[in-house]
Amino acid sequence: MTKKLLTLTLALSGTAMAAALVLPALAQESLLPEGFGNPSDTPAPKPSPTPSSSPTATPKSPTPSSTSPVPGVVPPAVTATVADVTSEEGSETGDEEEVASGGLKYDLPPGARRLLSRIGPLTPETGGLAPDAFGVRGQYAAAIMRKTNGALASRWGQILLRRALSSAIDTPDTINGADLAADRAGLLLRMGESTAARWIVQSVDYDRASPRLVQVAQQTFLANADPAGLCPYVPAGLAHGEEQSWRLASAICAGLSGEAGPAGWAIGRVRSSGKISNFDILLAERVLGATGAGRRSTTIEWDKVDRLTSWRFGMATATAIDIPAALRAGEPAYMRGWTVLAPMTDMANRIAAAPDAAARGVLSSEAYVSLLSAASSEEEPPEAIAAQLGELRDAFGSATGTERYAAMQGLWAAGSTPAQRYAALVATARAAAGLPTGTDVGSDPWQLMGSMLAAGYDANALAWVQKLDVGSRAWGVMAVGSPRALNGVSAGSISNFSGNDDSADYLRSKFLVAGLAGLGRLDAGQAASAAGDLDMTLGKQTRWSRAIMAAAERREPGMVALIAAAGMQGDWSKIPPYHLYYITRALRDVGLEAEARMIAAEALVRV
Repeated sequence: MTKKLLTLTLALSGTAMAAALVLPALAQESLLPEGFGNPSDTPAPKPSPTPSSSPTATPKSPTPSSTSPVPGVVPPAVTATVADVTSEEGSETGDEEEVASGGLKYDLPPGARRLLSRIGPLTPETGGLAPDAFGVRGQYAAAIMRKTNGALASRWGQILLRRALSSAIDTPDTINGADLAADRAGLLLRMGESTAARWIVQSVDYDRASPRLVQVAQQTFLANADPAGLCPYVPAGLAHGEEQSWRLASAICAGLSGEAGPAGWAIGRVRSSGKISNFDILLAERVLGATGAGRRSTTIEWDKVDRLTSWRFGMATATAIDIPAALRAGEPAYMRGWTVLAPMTDMANRIAAAPDAAARGVLSSEAYVSLLSAASSEEEPPEAIAAQLGELRDAFGSATGTERYAAMQGLWAAGSTPAQRYAALVATARAAAGLPTGTDVGSDPWQLMGSMLAAGYDANALAWVQKLDVGSRAWGVMAVGSPRALNGVSAGSISNFSGNDDSADYLRSKFLVAGLAGLGRLDAGQAASAAGDLDMTLGKQTRWSRAIMAAAERREPGMVALIAAAGMQGDWSKIPPYHLYYITRALRDVGLEAEARMIAAEALVRV
């Protein structure tokens, strides 16, 4: 524990002396992601597809109550329909907020300052999209980002959206670049992508951050368990944010600067106000203690805490405080992504959160296997983890293909939840890609195909096509996931597939038809015949379908990825098949066919 706290002190002190600027007062509604708000009073071989597999509606913040609010409290979720998401097209106002620097000196010369006209770390050369990928409808894009809850059905949809949101994109004239960055980071946080959210926040010079971005920055640095990251934003937070939580942040930053007096004064003022839970104040004091500025030891007891907020997550994680399992069990799904990406988190907690993060797309296949391998170096890993690691080693390193495949099957069957079962496919992707094609894998190795495509090994999966029975589930997965169209795809072969379909209301067969039609691998007549047999409508027109096709016609891949994500919120069982048709068609039209194929294949694997 002493070493962890010493490490924290040394790591945080490096940025503690950063000067912060007070931004002009601009009236703003809350743009915090779902799960955040002002305090309330209730407590491997490189995959061939191009996508990179590396890492709610935004309600207005509730009015602070006069009794014991909690920083980072999780408000009730707000659900937005796809109609809501696309209802604000054409609402551009053309008004751009000016964000002044405050006239204070800055260390860098003007030519070295980062502009708000293009924000983001990824370029086309480093895996990002083109600067004009989101077009010129800035307010429209921001509205969709705010209304997308971040819980996406598709792993590949999340990977694509993370890539789009992290790209260096041009800021449309109709929105301030810092505001758009805030909406991008907020959506990434709701997706569990805390590291990518920090990339976006830190792509804007802190003295150019708008009140919106200051608000989201607090949650971003809490998600990354980085209290020192809050320091440059403290003056602006005190001016435009929730005052008491920013006073706690100011106390922490004073302590990081070695100023124990101001730190203690700020803590005392917050405590005397009665507007912040004493538990959250104690967490701030624990951080102060780690810096050496605390005047007394602090004991953290979770007995009366009924929820895990972003403040509690960030402060506890930063100071190596164990979070009770009962609170972990009720944490929001996006927080499991934060847990996995925070390297200071206890290994047992990271491993527990890893399957969900891998299934969502927060962890790549390589990163997931690396994390599991790191767990094997622990002195006494839990028995269940030890058994899983043993089978994973066998899947990669057994002497024969038959033994390796048997180990994979054991991993695939071990999961007790859909996320755990799909995460097992993600973990074995590279092992599956290296399995000799002469191995006996049975008559319908759909999990083997799904495992390879979960990490984009489509060329490896293609080598198995000749061994697949037409109409089998494995054949259906490859019919949409293969890098080239398969021979023999017709309404008749789809009928054979549906005859073996055990999904509810033949949803898997409907997804197959939708995917093949969207990818252009089924002509109009065959598609109409197959759709008629399944009593489905491919070309249903809605506000959402018109929006995604309009974005495709404008050749805006970033906007297509964003609207596609809005159409894939929730579980695959709740996604209308015509959504998959429009998603695959639009992605193919803007040059993202590889991603379209992976999303379609994933749908057939996960339903």
